[in-house]
Amino acid sequence: MAINLKRMSADPELVAGGHRSCIGCAAPTILRQALHVAGPDTVVCFATGCMEVSTTIYPYTAWRVPYIHCAFENSAATLSGVEAAYRVMKRRGRIPEDKKINFIVFAGDGGTYDIGFQSLSGAMERGHNLLYICYDNNAYMNTGGQRSSATPRGAATMTSPSGKVIPGKQQRRKDMTACMIAHDIPFVAQASVSHHMDFMRKVARGLEVDGPAFINIVQPCHRGWRCKPEDSIQLARVAVETRFWPLYQVDHGQWKVNYKPKEVVPVIEWLKAQGRFKHLTESDTEDIIAWHQEQVETNWATLLEKEQATKAAAEKQEAPVAGA
Repeated sequence: MAINLKRMSADPELVAGGHRSCIGCAAPTILRQALHVAGPDTVVCFATGCMEVSTTIYPYTAWRVPYIHCAFENSAATLSGVEAAYRVMKRRGRIPEDKKINFIVFAGDGGTYDIGFQSLSGAMERGHNLLYICYDNNAYMNTGGQRSSATPRGAATMTSPSGKVIPGKQQRRKDMTACMIAHDIPFVAQASVSHHMDFMRKVARGLEVDGPAFINIVQPCHRGWRCKPEDSIQLARVAVETRFWPLYQVDHGQWKVNYKPKEVVPVIEWLKAQGRFKHLTESDTEDIIAWHQEQVETNWATLLEKEQATKAAAEKQEAPVAGA
């Protein structure tokens, strides 16, 4: 599917204005961009989280597509059931055979990396034809900013405060994108709200493939990240430029890095722009900043190797056979 911004700008908004998300929050932008690609024939399931409470405060709703709110832990299972019912109704002739309906789950990292991981894994393993989009703001922001397994090492949160004894969260963050790749599903990708065309193309591809798809998109939370509301998109962009959050995809086993920074930005530039890492820039006794840079370099090198292996395999397959 080609992304036509001019056409999309004339389409009606499927997430209405007037919702109650924080000023400067980038999550509504993610919702709007995804639904501009998906269109009105879409069923959305939303796990409990920031965007759920801000868009569906009873008796109001910002959603102009069929919308289901469910608990933290079962959004993927809920939409799996809806998608299964859709297939049954097609077989029985109650929905026209050529009628295409998209199924999208939206959930934060708390409802994806942690509480919702079991139902997500099950939906991916069963092969339901749905797209799961995780907007990753690195903590449980809806309830005050508690650490999640998506929280980077060293970040100060409500439940991993920085002090004289412990410099923020002690554990490294979970690589959720890698977990989904390990499920061997048709399409997995990382995206950023700062790179809208890349994200929208990935949404289109995720809806196009036959089977489950997963997109992990970084979404700064200015309250939890302790930055200015107007800096949300810029912080997402710097996360990409430092390669802390690389943009890549795995499409039917084929690895591709979608963006390679021309001038690499040191990861400290991303960390020091956030108040949750302020203690590290003042006194980094455990060399956590250096550790982050090392992790970025290692992960980037691995990504490039996997992309190169994909290219080498394709070239080998296309090479003429000797004597043919």
